[in-house]
Amino acid sequence: MTIPDYSWGRRGTLVANVAQKFASTKAGSWTIRKLMPLDRKLLVRTRGRKTILGPVGAPTLVLETIGRKSGLPRLSPLLYTRDGDAVIVVGSNFGQEHHPAWTGNLIAHPEVRVISGGVEVPVVAELLTGDEAAAGWQMMVDNISVYAAYKSRTDRDIRVFRLTPSA
Repeated sequence: MTIPDYSWGRRGTLVANVAQKFASTKAGSWTIRKLMPLDRKLLVRTRGRKTILGPVGAPTLVLETIGRKSGLPRLSPLLYTRDGDAVIVVGSNFGQEHHPAWTGNLIAHPEVRVISGGVEVPVVAELLTGDEAAAGWQMMVDNISVYAAYKSRTDRDIRVFRLTPSA
């Protein structure tokens, strides 16, 4: 099974361009972080088809991890970029100084699932390092340029993962 290429809306529209510019600001990042709980609910309810961030055409998925401390399922809405049959996701956390919790969950329990475009796909997560991480990061920035702004806000190494569908 493959992870579907799914995005709501179209890229390059006036709304999409303005939203991306706003998202790259600190105020935009703060706003998006505050909207995340509501966005998570909408994405789960629509099985990864709709997001409150609007029809800006960004590829979105819901990552279901297992909490490394709690052992409970955790849902995280994420943007992604395609890497062959796999996808790349990054733990930018909007450029904050700490890693997002979902990245620690992936390291502890790499067998997870994604939901995108109404389809659930079991995947295995691989934390990329070195040149592979740099290449994955660049793929993400090339696809969703706001990530360049996030990296400029932090000194930490941003975690980059490849999610590959499992057999």
